[in-house]
Amino acid sequence: MSIKDFHFMKIALKEAINAFKINEVPIGAVITYNNIVIAKTHNLTETLNNITAHAEILAIKKASSFLNKKYIKKCTIYVTLEPCIMCAGALYLSKIGKIVCGAPNNNSKGFLYYGIKLHPDTIYISGILKNQCKFLIQDFFFFKRINKKYNHNIFSY
Repeated sequence: MSIKDFHFMKIALKEAINAFKINEVPIGAVITYNNIVIAKTHNLTETLNNITAHAEILAIKKASSFLNKKYIKKCTIYVTLEPCIMCAGALYLSKIGKIVCGAPNNNSKGFLYYGIKLHPDTIYISGILKNQCKFLIQDFFFFKRINKKYNHNIFSY
C-alpha cells in the first residue's frame, strides 16, 4: 500500500460519484501506466443499456486503445469495488499487472466468493479507502429503496 494507491483510488471514487449522480451503480475505475492515468470511467450499464458496461471493462478498453495493446501488463487498475466474475475474467485476460480494490464485494457477486483466480503475474491489493467506497454503494442502494417505497426520485436533484 502506498500514497499513490490512495491518490488514484480517490480518482476512482470520484468516478463512482459520477456514476451515482446519473443513477448508475457507483463503481469507478482508473487505470494507470507509469503512474499516469490513461483511463478513467464508471459503470454505464443503465446509460448504455449494456450489462457488460462495467467500469473495469470500459477502463480496460480505454487503456488498451491508449496503449494500442491487448495486454496491459505494466498497468494498474484502481476499482472501488471488488470485481465481479466477468470483470475478473477480463482482467485476467488483459494480464494487468496490479489490481487495487476499495471495498470487498460481500454479496456473493465478487470474484473471490467464487474462488476465481487472477493471472499468476497480477498483484491484488484490497481495502484502499474501503469505508468511503463501501458507504457510497450502501447509500446508493438505500436511496434506491427509498425511491421505490415513496415513488420519489432523489436522483433528479
